[in-house]
Amino acid sequence: MSETAKLQQRWEAALMGTYGTPPIALVSGSGCQVVDADGRTYLDLVAGIAVSALGHAHPAVVEAVRRQVATIAHTSNLYINPVALELAERLVALVGDDSARVFLCNDGATANEAAIKAVLRMQAGRRRFVAAERSFHGRTLGALALTGKAAIREPFGPFGIEVEFVPYGDGEALASAVDETTAAVFLEPTLGEAGVVPPPAGYLTSARAACDAAGAVLVIDEVQGGIARTGKWFAHQHEGVVPDLITLAKGLGGGLPIGACIGIGAAASALQRGDHGSTFGGNPVSCAAALAVIDVIETEGLLDHVEELGRQWSADLAAGGVELVTGVRGRGLWLALETKAGAAPAIEFASRDRGFIVNATGPDAVRLAPPLILTADAARTFSEALPGIVSEAASAVRLSA
Repeated sequence: MSETAKLQQRWEAALMGTYGTPPIALVSGSGCQVVDADGRTYLDLVAGIAVSALGHAHPAVVEAVRRQVATIAHTSNLYINPVALELAERLVALVGDDSARVFLCNDGATANEAAIKAVLRMQAGRRRFVAAERSFHGRTLGALALTGKAAIREPFGPFGIEVEFVPYGDGEALASAVDETTAAVFLEPTLGEAGVVPPPAGYLTSARAACDAAGAVLVIDEVQGGIARTGKWFAHQHEGVVPDLITLAKGLGGGLPIGACIGIGAAASALQRGDHGSTFGGNPVSCAAALAVIDVIETEGLLDHVEELGRQWSADLAAGGVELVTGVRGRGLWLALETKAGAAPAIEFASRDRGFIVNATGPDAVRLAPPLILTADAARTFSEALPGIVSEAASAVRLSA
């Protein structure tokens, strides 16, 4: 029995079945490479779902975590934590608005929960939200209420807020749904879990205008798209829009759990003492890792690198002209292969068989969200392998038909 199979047996005997049984067990990593329990090496093009921004075992993150855990690992929210304070100051600077204030938490769902409570504090008497069909904002009940996927939302309703879902990217539908009863509009700058689906140009600008006209709050969920993933610190900055609230997580910690809710203008003071809290939020070790991530992105010019490599890689992937792949969408190092219906899982499997980790987010999209340090040469290895991968996937699809 392989080491992976042994770990799968132990997994099934000890863990709840929320994820099924994963196909491989990853035990170590370095840079953009990961190694499974049987010693096989893969090029990681998912980065733990856009989390490992600097790849695996990056020296700056390792040293920051080592130094911090040896100094003080936890303080709670009862005391000032200088590392969390520094991170909050850096995030305010990245937003570019001195009015901004930060709430630090554990992940994307808890960042969105904080944003929901901030909205409800700001909008007395309004509890109606507008969100996008096919969106994803988290699995906790508040965040789930805003998630536009009925199959994962409806078994757990009813929820404490009313949400109207509109087609993503349709500015007219959004404007029609926002009125004087609307508390907030919750949007991703690109749909992540739906398969990296970008909006048309001007969509976020139109959302900002609709919110301003109705007195509604605009919340941009940057959990997956933020921290240089698209070549800017925040994906909404490609349109120059200023939200009222921004939520962050994933890539911010470079592999350690952290989240943030950032309020701008009036939203910065929406939550007052006692309104919200998090025992682990602003944990010094996670904050130290986040500061290292920001430092490396700045000092190594990764914003430009991500934008340039993403543009070239997208073109290379689209030029392949391979069977089953109909196009490439996204921006920076947040891309998706558009596939013929039902082909994406087979492409994920065939990619893994050839040493590449990618992610089928559904039947017709394969997500690519590699570490931001991915090199052009490494990206090219996948582009060049793609025809063979798709040929293998096509055979599997035909056999299963």
